[in-house]
Amino acid sequence: MAESFRRAGGLRERLHFQQRGDGDDGMGGPGMPGAGEFETVFTAAAGMKPRTGGEGVDAARLGGTQPFVVTVRNTTNTREITVAWQLVDARNEARIFAVVSPPADPDGKNQWLEFLATEGAPS
Repeated sequence: MAESFRRAGGLRERLHFQQRGDGDDGMGGPGMPGAGEFETVFTAAAGMKPRTGGEGVDAARLGGTQPFVVTVRNTTNTREITVAWQLVDARNEARIFAVVSPPADPDGKNQWLEFLATEGAPS
């Protein structure tokens, strides 16, 4: 039987959901939106199901990627997630995930959201 994250006991991960803050323009003017460091907006429970990984060549180096399907409850906060956000594992801050697809309602019941994230810091 396939593991289902669409139940309360299936959300076993704690993730910090982060987006970039305003950056300093260096001249004392107003900050540039989205040009600063990542800041935690909220923390939530999530289910993470690994998908088939892949390898890519970048600058003559072979690098592996591990995508995950992330399942979260449908809330006001989780509906704000975009591909500009990143996720950080609350239990191991070295694990950083880049959001690569916007959240979608998998069953049309407005209870859960699923999106794709890959392990590795976003660029």
